[in-house]
Amino acid sequence: MKVKDADILIVPGYTNSGPEHWQTRWQSKLSTARRVEQAEWSKPVREDWTANVAKAVNEAERPVVIVAHSLGVAAAIQAMPQFQRPVAGAFFVAPPDVANPEIRPRHLMTFGPYPREPLTFPSVVIASRNDPFCAFDVAEDIAGAWGSLFIDTGDAGHLNADSGFGPWPEGSMTFAKFLTDLKGA
Repeated sequence: MKVKDADILIVPGYTNSGPEHWQTRWQSKLSTARRVEQAEWSKPVREDWTANVAKAVNEAERPVVIVAHSLGVAAAIQAMPQFQRPVAGAFFVAPPDVANPEIRPRHLMTFGPYPREPLTFPSVVIASRNDPFCAFDVAEDIAGAWGSLFIDTGDAGHLNADSGFGPWPEGSMTFAKFLTDLKGA
């Protein structure tokens, strides 16, 4: 699949993705990418966030490819029952451990638990060995439950701008390969 053939939905996490974040950079470079906006980025409400993701998927005109980071992964996964059209694929980066009672801020737990069934579309889960929001083995287990390709980035923090992932050429190349391998939904 080519970029022009897909509606690429950028789904940021808690507090949104700032101007230096790789998601924002990709959105500006990918002609068919658009951000799923949330009314309240710093006080996420599961029902609102999932409804906004579902609305974006359901209003898409081309096959949908989701590019989610952090809490955006949880919002996209929890929105799946509301999808009225198929998704061609999902690129999930740094999913948070929403089942961890130690997670901060605490309201992130309202996005759990994750479903344990394989996803109905191709997906990739990319995780770091030192992500403060998810233990590596938990991310690997999530990917296994979903039937996702799992990619280990080593010690890369939360894979955001604060961790040095503004420009993220390896991620961009991985996404390009993932997109090329997708078939239209």
